[in-house]
Amino acid sequence: MNAGPLYDVAFLTRLEAGVRAALPSWGVSEGAEVSLLTISENATYRVRDAATGIDMALRVSRPGYNTRAEIESELAWVQALRSEGVIETPAPVPLADGSLIAGVPDEGAVRYMTGFAFQPGAEPAADADLVPWFEELGAIHARLHAHARAWVKPPGFQRRLWTFETTLGATPHWGDWRAGLGLTPEGRAVIEQVSVLLEARLAVYGHGTERFGLVHADLRLANLLVQGERLSVIDFDDCGFCWYFYDFAAAISFLEHEPYIPALRAAWMRGYRRIAPIGPEDEAAIDDFVMLRRILLTAWIASHAETPTAQAMGTAYTDGTVALAQAYLALRTRE
Repeated sequence: MNAGPLYDVAFLTRLEAGVRAALPSWGVSEGAEVSLLTISENATYRVRDAATGIDMALRVSRPGYNTRAEIESELAWVQALRSEGVIETPAPVPLADGSLIAGVPDEGAVRYMTGFAFQPGAEPAADADLVPWFEELGAIHARLHAHARAWVKPPGFQRRLWTFETTLGATPHWGDWRAGLGLTPEGRAVIEQVSVLLEARLAVYGHGTERFGLVHADLRLANLLVQGERLSVIDFDDCGFCWYFYDFAAAISFLEHEPYIPALRAAWMRGYRRIAPIGPEDEAAIDDFVMLRRILLTAWIASHAETPTAQAMGTAYTDGTVALAQAYLALRTRE
């Protein structure tokens, strides 16, 4: 596997060649149009084949992130959500043999590829009026949580845990937040205080089944599709076991510092309460999850520095994290 940073020009050239080599597995013709859509945790291509009518988003998983069993489990939940009409999300596109995952050799390792029906729509603009969409998103999250609580998972279901230990603790999925771009010793000391406080508060909040279960974990703006009055959700790649109300924190990823966040939070809670109640302890914990997610994303930016999102954020995001950490400490001190 590539020893240097992922998603440089050479890597993307090789990746597209691998995608084209895999397309016959879906019955796609040689003349299909292949174009890169996004690079984040994974690389996603749009594949349009006039000869067969296939139009799909083909996700190429980042090496070493999700195992085949974990991807199969993700797709099992997506299919259950679709079959039960819980949310609108694109259907997985089966290969010609009926399976859902292609494994393509790449320099001694395997790259997993998964196709989803291409769905038109656009990400909500961060400078638009997001309040109506966040009210709808709150209802979507409530339906997802209700389904997760009731769903009987298939044998062998595997998804990662998102706990304090695996976000800010000793075994973080996205790297150590202390590697944050431009983080100063003073900033590190502030975040360290917050980290200790978060660990204690979340231990008290607990991992009971009413509070902790299967969640999407990444329904940020980039994973929402708006078309007219319809709001669809995509990309269950990070889904796993976490606190249910962490989902709000994920929804405001990279926007946590914006002055309109209280309005989005109020709208999200209105939407959620249309479907299910929010207890006072759950509501109080939302600030903890927002802070946890912000520090986690600071680590993600450092460990995914080659991605366009990380490059757009840079050291300014780290500085903002320190400022939010200071405000969080002040809030908790007043309690």
